Amino acid sequence: MARAHWGCCPWLVLFCAYAWSHPIPGDLAREDVRNCSTSPPYLPVTAVNTTVRLTALRQQIQAWNLSAYIIPDTDAHMSEYIGRHDERRAWITGFTGTAGIAVVTLRKAAVWTDSRYWTQAERQMDCNWELHKEVGITPIVTWLLAEIPSGESVGFDPFLFSIDSWESYDQALQGSNRQLVSITDNLVDLVWGSERPPVPSQPIYALQEAFTGSTWQEKVSGIRSQMQMHSEAPTAVLLSALDETAWLFNLRSSDIPYNPFFYSYTLLTDSFIRLFVNKSRFSSETLQYLNSSCTDPLCVQLEDYSEVRGSVKDYALGDVKIWIGTSYTTYGLYEVIPEEKLVADTYSPVMVTKAVKNSKEQALLKASHVRDAVAVIRYLVWLEKNVPKGTVDEFSGAELVDKFRGEEEFSSGPSFQTISASGLNAALAHYSPTKELHRKLSSDEMYLLDSGGQYWDGTTDITRTVHWGTPSAFQKEAYTRVLMGNIDLSRLIFPAATSGRMVEAFARRALWEVGLNYGHGTGHGIGNFLCVHEWPVGFQSNNIAMAKGMFTSIEPGYYQDGEFGIRLEDVALVVEAKTKYPGTYLTFEVVSFVPYDRNLIDVSLLSPEQLQYLNHYYQTIREKVAPELQSRQMLEELAWLQQHTEPLSARAPHSTSLASVLLAATLAFLSWNS
Repeated sequence: MARAHWGCCPWLVLFCAYAWSHPIPGDLAREDVRNCSTSPPYLPVTAVNTTVRLTALRQQIQAWNLSAYIIPDTDAHMSEYIGRHDERRAWITGFTGTAGIAVVTLRKAAVWTDSRYWTQAERQMDCNWELHKEVGITPIVTWLLAEIPSGESVGFDPFLFSIDSWESYDQALQGSNRQLVSITDNLVDLVWGSERPPVPSQPIYALQEAFTGSTWQEKVSGIRSQMQMHSEAPTAVLLSALDETAWLFNLRSSDIPYNPFFYSYTLLTDSFIRLFVNKSRFSSETLQYLNSSCTDPLCVQLEDYSEVRGSVKDYALGDVKIWIGTSYTTYGLYEVIPEEKLVADTYSPVMVTKAVKNSKEQALLKASHVRDAVAVIRYLVWLEKNVPKGTVDEFSGAELVDKFRGEEEFSSGPSFQTISASGLNAALAHYSPTKELHRKLSSDEMYLLDSGGQYWDGTTDITRTVHWGTPSAFQKEAYTRVLMGNIDLSRLIFPAATSGRMVEAFARRALWEVGLNYGHGTGHGIGNFLCVHEWPVGFQSNNIAMAKGMFTSIEPGYYQDGEFGIRLEDVALVVEAKTKYPGTYLTFEVVSFVPYDRNLIDVSLLSPEQLQYLNHYYQTIREKVAPELQSRQMLEELAWLQQHTEPLSARAPHSTSLASVLLAATLAFLSWNS
């Protein structure tokens, strides 16, 4: 799980659920840290003066005959993470939180955000801005209706609105005599001017064949076959999500934080391929790789990124049908395609095809998780030695685990901002430390680490919660019940084509039995050097049915406000289950290989089946990771692994000193190499 930003994309359902359902106690009643009623007003030193920016924006609003302008915090591809030059809401408001929508009228300006960011918004925004401690389109429209007169217009950038968002705003304004106006020139960009960070220009490169499951030509042919078999006979597929184009052509770059993507669109038709991108970013070798110098059906015609709207509009004039995925297509493209020429599904065929990994992609992703386990184990071993010294804090810890991952083969950086949370901070599901704000790690507190890496062969995401001292009985029970939920879902056998939503409760059952629960989703898909939150796989109502070859995270948790947080997250492959009687059934094969904290497991709560599963999992960890540690002569880490994967029994867990295990590991290492 990573931190979420607030928009209208599918992943919103998973990652903002916890924050929205758990307001910070007392915050709704707490007074704003700003005092805007005094003269001069009192503002924190961190507040940003936005008067000049707002004055310039209001001039633009008037020039376009508008009364209000809506500023979301997404980009033209509905991306989870956005680049610096797309941080329009942050620039105009001064508020840099990753979730929030701003609206500016000729007289007022306001921001809507969830409870994670109320304090931050108050400290960063000046008195030009109202803070509304609620989220959703309904309260925004209610405010607009009160602030702008009848007969006036509300402007928006159609490339920053999903189709669903546009429909929601439009429907809410129906009958109010107020109109939504689509303006393709972004008004904030016009004001931002030369101060706006430049669009990234790093090279776009082709992945080596060793790291791809299929050639791009094979992928294109597969999508065209789906077009031919579709009942509505689409002549083209329009791709808007950045990971769709990256996957289709096996291309990568670094335009988006934590994601190896580049700004692009693709129009794949039955007779040609158009890739809308900054052409200057390709080397001659990559141009040759794309067959860009010809016009045959398997040649990629490069067009400028800014030409996509006009090109799609022109194509739609013909006898054509354009297949789109509504979850990631913005209104900016949707509005130029006549309704009778649309073939609309929730997800594009590329998004759905990408979700099922072939055998080579599965092997690649598994291999990346073995190396990733080495990095995490190195970190946990280091923590055991250094936390008792009182020298480790959340931020320095996050930096170190990122460093260890960076030293692994094929590493391309973290897959999201590391969540390194000690004690009460771990009760905030999406907390991440900063250089300025962090806590010391302590042997007396729980510590939650949620982190992941990008590797050329795969993307990883794993969460472990540990305690180096003496946990309370309640902490052990809560941890064990979270573990039981993880095990129950991981070992579940279910019919093929079952929706993840239908089985998600198995991860919660052990918690529910004693009146506990967690407020976030239970899992998400994951890519091959792509998105750490790869839609549409997972356990939410808007995810597609589970199928063999999909990867998903399984991540139950429990959060005790103001005290501690627990989450245990593994990535698992959906595989065919072996059953006594004939039938097509599925189960999960966990590919994360880091043991859980024995200090927090109450073995007496585990059923015999859960205990058997856990010990088998530990044996798998030894088989997968020990040879890697051995080959690198990491004796201390190997000893730690052996100690933490000793079989558990129903009686009190046997305690073995690290020194004795280290001696055993050394002898084993010598025998293996003799």
